[in-house]
Amino acid sequence: MTPKILTIQREFTKPGKEGEAHEKTEGAFSKAMADAKATDHYVAMSSLSGRPRVLFLSGYASFADIEAERKKVNSNATLSAELDRANEADGEVLAETDSSVWRKREELSLNPGYRVGTRYEEFIQFVIRPGHNAEWEELVKMVIAGYKKGVPEGYWGMYEELYGGGNTYLVIIPLKSSEQIDANLASDPKFAEAMGPEGLKKMAALEASCVESRATQLFRIAPKMSYPPEAFVQAEPEFWNPKP
Repeated sequence: MTPKILTIQREFTKPGKEGEAHEKTEGAFSKAMADAKATDHYVAMSSLSGRPRVLFLSGYASFADIEAERKKVNSNATLSAELDRANEADGEVLAETDSSVWRKREELSLNPGYRVGTRYEEFIQFVIRPGHNAEWEELVKMVIAGYKKGVPEGYWGMYEELYGGGNTYLVIIPLKSSEQIDANLASDPKFAEAMGPEGLKKMAALEASCVESRATQLFRIAPKMSYPPEAFVQAEPEFWNPKP
């Protein structure tokens, strides 16, 4: 299952402060959360493309759940104090931060969900022209139909941005290895065959009409900076609890 609501915190590091320096400051957050047995979990991902940055993803069933988790943290004086200290130290390595909130679009997703063994995630961000959302949804549903016919093993989760930007959609594709990227690229001819010349032509016209921009980025899961859900840890204890 993928969460209905997704929050993404982005942290851009100062030059020379990525990697181990950032891992150290983030370790204080995850330790404080673990010591408090907090239930507000997150997964960190470090960038392999674009500006050096780390994403922190948290999933929730509803906005009420987000508020409930925030109240739990704020009501724990010890945890709040530890997080304040961690924030101060983390600020020394950061150049910029921002955050966004997204909602899952189940009907625009294909076989979504976290896969045990995931090590990378591909993020494809689409900015849609104002007033063209109907065309966008038609385009995505055509792609889904093509994948179901030609590449049935394909999958992704689709999220629509609610806060932090506008008219933006995010496709998230979990990957177990870099070889899976090669396999996904190799499946393109199967998809093209399933769509046929007329289908591809219609898709191209829809994309030209409704998509203002698109950008694809690759991230690697960073277990040392994460505070993952217990189910993740139980499935892969050695990965989520790496030795120093």
